[in-house]
Amino acid sequence: MEQKTLEHFKEELLKQKQEILSDSSKTMNENLVVAGEELPDTIDRSSVETDRNFTLKLRDRERKLLKKIDDALSRIDNKTFGVCEECGKEIGVNRLKVRPVATLCIACKEEQEKKEKMMS
Repeated sequence: MEQKTLEHFKEELLKQKQEILSDSSKTMNENLVVAGEELPDTIDRSSVETDRNFTLKLRDRERKLLKKIDDALSRIDNKTFGVCEECGKEIGVNRLKVRPVATLCIACKEEQEKKEKMMS
């Protein structure tokens, strides 16, 4: 993969990482703090708890994505970014544009999904 293309993906991954970290910080500082007296009835408290749980689930997914972003950045540094971990072939640029943390080419990903489906 060309250096210019790698730099583009690195910038995109760093940008995505920063957005996640910023959103996470905002959640911790703003969204999770609710004083009990602000919620006059059970329905309001239930609604706030539901929203809080949903937000925490999103942040957990983003935490997992951060690990994948860090791994992708390491692969860029190691010159293995864009190489399928299963077959060793190049992962298409279009796939990486959609999912820059991808570690499998389309063919290997489809095969993995077929195996998972059969095991379910």
